[in-house]
Amino acid sequence: MAVVDVSEELKSLSSTMESIEAVLDLDKLRADIAVLEEQAAAPSLWDDPDAAQKITSKLSHLQAEVRKAEALRGRIDDLSVLFEMAEEENDPDTRAEAESELTSVKKALDEMEVRTLLSGEYDAREALVNIRAEAGGVDAADFAEQLQRMYLRWAERHGYKTEVYETSYAEEAGIKSTTFAVQVPYAYGTLSVEQGTHRLVRISPFDNQGRRQTSFAGVEVLPVVETTDHVEIDESELRVDVYRSSGPGGQGVNTTDSAVRLTHLPTGIVVSCQNERSQIQNKATAMNVLQAKLLERQRQEERAKMDALKDGGSSWGNQMRSYVLHPYQMVKDLRTEFEVGNPQSVLDGEIDGFLEAGIRWRKQQEK
Repeated sequence: MAVVDVSEELKSLSSTMESIEAVLDLDKLRADIAVLEEQAAAPSLWDDPDAAQKITSKLSHLQAEVRKAEALRGRIDDLSVLFEMAEEENDPDTRAEAESELTSVKKALDEMEVRTLLSGEYDAREALVNIRAEAGGVDAADFAEQLQRMYLRWAERHGYKTEVYETSYAEEAGIKSTTFAVQVPYAYGTLSVEQGTHRLVRISPFDNQGRRQTSFAGVEVLPVVETTDHVEIDESELRVDVYRSSGPGGQGVNTTDSAVRLTHLPTGIVVSCQNERSQIQNKATAMNVLQAKLLERQRQEERAKMDALKDGGSSWGNQMRSYVLHPYQMVKDLRTEFEVGNPQSVLDGEIDGFLEAGIRWRKQQEK
């Protein structure tokens, strides 16, 4: 790579970084951090554990955002020095090191640029993810469980906290449905591109004749409801059922009837929670999930009225990704055309490429 080319490329990288810094508004982030640090230092912080958790989580996330931006700016600035050294010393090893760092910085810059595309009304929220088995019998139930593991592994890889609210196990294998939270800012904006129907093609391990089976699972992603949201639920419009929590194969998890199922009679929406020990806690969590579903329903209705709802393949019920394990190995997003030839790595949680492609694709659809 010629010196002139490198100089122009470094200028381009610096310009892109300036745009990212402007969108992130680092001065505002630092001011927000100062306020949160003051709140976190208050002696009464842990009097309300839930509020304390939110404050410390948000503080940690914003600090990480600023550190990441500052570190990337430093790496871009250092690149010019590294290339100058390689040129002055005419050292192939230093040159190779500089070019390797340039490639790494480009990748980090692309990832940070994707974050700046999350500017929707609810994108900064935490996420509620609901997965349900669809057509395909026991294979679909098994696939739904694989998808749950995929998202939980993805969150684990990034150090994001998750909480499984409810899982309904299928009789033979897998799950009928599950609901869990990804408790980190911008989880909704990031994961919302996963919404839709996922398709699995493979030789069924449950077919004694070894035939190929196609099965489906639906993924729904909702923003977590906050106190500023107006979602009123009349208690008279709710049916509340309590039951004993169960695990795989019907095994009892709790010995008391602490699990709660809420049915919203006007809409028919049903949500359940069984992860807490107390019935009161489970009902409160189930109410939060119900509010999130009603908020999403309200948003969809408003967008439909404004004729602004674009059907780009990301709505609940539309096929958006295929996982093919036989006769060849491929995972492909049907909207973005992004594909990976190693399905196992994807099912193990390596889905960042799909998320980034989906976020960029969605931004293009909005233009």
